[in-house]
Amino acid sequence: MNVAEIMENRSAFSFEVFPPKTDVGMEKLCGEGGVLDQLYTLNPDYISCTYGAGGTNVGKNLEVLDKIVKDGKCVGVTHFTCIGNTKEGIKEQLNTYLEHGINHMLALRGDLPFGWTGTGGDLHYATELVKFVRQEFGDKFTIAVAGSPEGHIACRSLEADIAFLKQKQDNGADYIMTQLCWDMDQFRYWLDAIRAAGIWLPVDVGIMPILDQAATINMALSRNGCVMPRELCEIISKNWIFPNPFEKEPFDANVEGKKASFKEAGIEYTIRQIDEYRACGINGIHLYALNKYDDVARIAKEAGLLDLI
Repeated sequence: MNVAEIMENRSAFSFEVFPPKTDVGMEKLCGEGGVLDQLYTLNPDYISCTYGAGGTNVGKNLEVLDKIVKDGKCVGVTHFTCIGNTKEGIKEQLNTYLEHGINHMLALRGDLPFGWTGTGGDLHYATELVKFVRQEFGDKFTIAVAGSPEGHIACRSLEADIAFLKQKQDNGADYIMTQLCWDMDQFRYWLDAIRAAGIWLPVDVGIMPILDQAATINMALSRNGCVMPRELCEIISKNWIFPNPFEKEPFDANVEGKKASFKEAGIEYTIRQIDEYRACGINGIHLYALNKYDDVARIAKEAGLLDLI
């Protein structure tokens, strides 16, 4: 049963990991008794692995997914970007994934790596990538596409973004994986709007655990342009590390205490958000594991996600 079929029958539960840059990181994630082996104990339906700008870490991405497929505990889903690549290059890489038993993908436009001097490639948008994969590979891949409840920061309007999401569906997408969104009122508006637009695909909600001040602020502002609700801002303010959480050597005398307090409040915030998402009638929860186990396992257990399986 593929992931889309699972979500047609019940709510799905999954994790996202990223390919480490170092051998030590790879061992921690993929080694015996490592993070992947620990995540399997929570019985996720699938684990996705991110893919660098322009496919810069495709080797590590494939190595991580090879382990997931070989272990056979859940489905492996690769992120896949088209920007900066040719049609032939895309076909070659996707054939490699199929040869390795990886037949689920998140189809993305992607971003060019910093300092890139090459072309933008043959395909420029995820809508084109979905159409190309369906034309070249038929139903060999289960295709997820990104949905942006607040609208993609590069799109001219939320309405245009929803129209492009409808185009991804029309071109052959199987389900939606949402981008980070903490604004629940906006999420509910978006969910109603995509259904009104005729988008019937299952919605799998991506959730980043709130564990670290700097990482939370960085993800919201440098990557997605996300609205940070007052409650989340208060958690950051009450635990603010002086002079700022990005300082490598802060002068704050209570750094460790504030980090611990922030993490505890952030975990509780994340659990409450999962409750709100589930009350919206979504089709799955996709937790960014951040290549860790203990914190995300606690969130999954206390949010009742393990009862979904």
